[in-house]
Amino acid sequence: MIKSPFHITLLLCALLLSCTHSVITPPPVSAAHEALADIDSIMWHQPDSALKVMMQFAASPEADSLNEFDGHYCQLLVAELLYKNDYGQSNREEVLKAVHYFDSIVGMDGADACGVSAQKDAFLSARAHYMNGVGCYERDSIIAACKAYLKALELMETHFPDLALQRSTATYGTTALPSNRLLWFMDLTYCRLEGLFSKQFMQEPAIVCGKRAIAIDTICPFDSYNTPALFLNLGLQYNKLYELNKEPYLADTAEYYFNEALRHLPDTNNRLFIDVVTQLELLKINMGQDFEPSIIVLKRIAAQTLDETERLCSYLAIGGIYHSYIQYDSALVYLTPVFENKKDPYRQKVVAPYLHEIYLNTGDTVKAALFARYIVDNTATEGESNAQVSTLNDLFQQHLQWEQDRAKAEEHHKKSVRLYVLLSSLLVVMLLIGLFVYSYRKRKESESIQLREAQHQLKAELEQSSQHQRNMLQQRALAIYQSGGDDRLQRILDEFESAYPSAAVKLEQACPNLNKTELRIVILSFLGFRAKEVADLLGLKENTVTQYRSNLKKKADIDGLSASIW
Repeated sequence: MIKSPFHITLLLCALLLSCTHSVITPPPVSAAHEALADIDSIMWHQPDSALKVMMQFAASPEADSLNEFDGHYCQLLVAELLYKNDYGQSNREEVLKAVHYFDSIVGMDGADACGVSAQKDAFLSARAHYMNGVGCYERDSIIAACKAYLKALELMETHFPDLALQRSTATYGTTALPSNRLLWFMDLTYCRLEGLFSKQFMQEPAIVCGKRAIAIDTICPFDSYNTPALFLNLGLQYNKLYELNKEPYLADTAEYYFNEALRHLPDTNNRLFIDVVTQLELLKINMGQDFEPSIIVLKRIAAQTLDETERLCSYLAIGGIYHSYIQYDSALVYLTPVFENKKDPYRQKVVAPYLHEIYLNTGDTVKAALFARYIVDNTATEGESNAQVSTLNDLFQQHLQWEQDRAKAEEHHKKSVRLYVLLSSLLVVMLLIGLFVYSYRKRKESESIQLREAQHQLKAELEQSSQHQRNMLQQRALAIYQSGGDDRLQRILDEFESAYPSAAVKLEQACPNLNKTELRIVILSFLGFRAKEVADLLGLKENTVTQYRSNLKKKADIDGLSASIW
């Protein structure tokens, strides 16, 4: 990992010069842009290697051909690389310019001004706001940092509303944006907010952010230690609530999260394990258990670790326990080294009140006054602190309200879409029904025309036959009837077919609503048979045949054909 401030300064100077170039009409995909994209990709897994590549890029010809977009992209990457390699934000002014630039091309409604690459630009805008928050936090501008982090979240939630459901990639344009980067970024942002709220002793917002980070980490783990760290921080928040309210369920919840942190740890040879064990021992004491066994555990941990930070962390816990049990001499042994470690100003502020109280109670007014002065110089007034907490809480509540309003708007939109789909479906169904009815009517109309044509044709064929031919046919049919025999009906029908070929078939086509008996009654009536004779031939009663004929005059009025038949 690069740790030379001299090399970092050279890097920034080179990039500050190269990133100011602006080309009005850049090529669609330049070599410089591809180089930056490669650095971006490496940074998510190997930030130290990415920093080395960035330094090489700064000295390359590609760095002199950056257009406006890539210039700001470059500065954003520099800020991220500095942050991920434990350096302060040296290009503060350029980060702010990147924020304004990406905001100018990204709309909060889900589309950018150009209508292309909306998700890509939104992600860069969110990252710029995040890095702005990092810079603000480094300069103790807690409220500004909180605003920047929340803005980053709102950009992500606006442009990636279904982010938590994504498993592979979200696409923009022709480039695939890995969803694990999106999820990791959301995870990091919630972790930053959780840490910010935690240091302001704002447990409820810290818990909300911590749980959301865990939910994302469950989908896409950031690294093997991130999840246990999140569980540890949640346990700390519930432990603080327990110290304030003394509700047993809060202690149980804190213990649950501490144990979850231990369960998710891949190994025990790390600082995180020491922190979790330390907090579990402190929780036992807070719940009223004997402090001596916990002191033994913490001293064993402090003696085993070779890392100074880990050892001082255990010292702080041990000294705090001795202080709470008014064993001031023992407390001083452990608290004094923590305060003397000027590399950790946060723990200095934590230890100072303990030391002030110890020296005050033991009569060392000189040292007590020194620590009192330190506390005054390094602690905001109660009014300032309360005002800051109030403002931070308002910002977070406004963000939650924004989420609720957005969720309602999204639900309203979904309902509108469902209603639109329903109405569209109904319209399509109605159109289909209309088309079906129209088609049915047209088909019936066509069938009716064909039927009339068939009826006219049949009538014309029957009218073409002479009366003499018809009389001769009737006489032959009557003779067959009078001759008797079981087959006389069929013989009569054959005579009719012989005289009028295909007439029976055409009659059936012209009158499709007639059944077989009715068709035979029509033919026999045409041949001059009376109702009694028809009844005899068909095996029916005379009244039945009479009724058939009455119905046939209504059903088979083939343009007067029935009149010519009977």
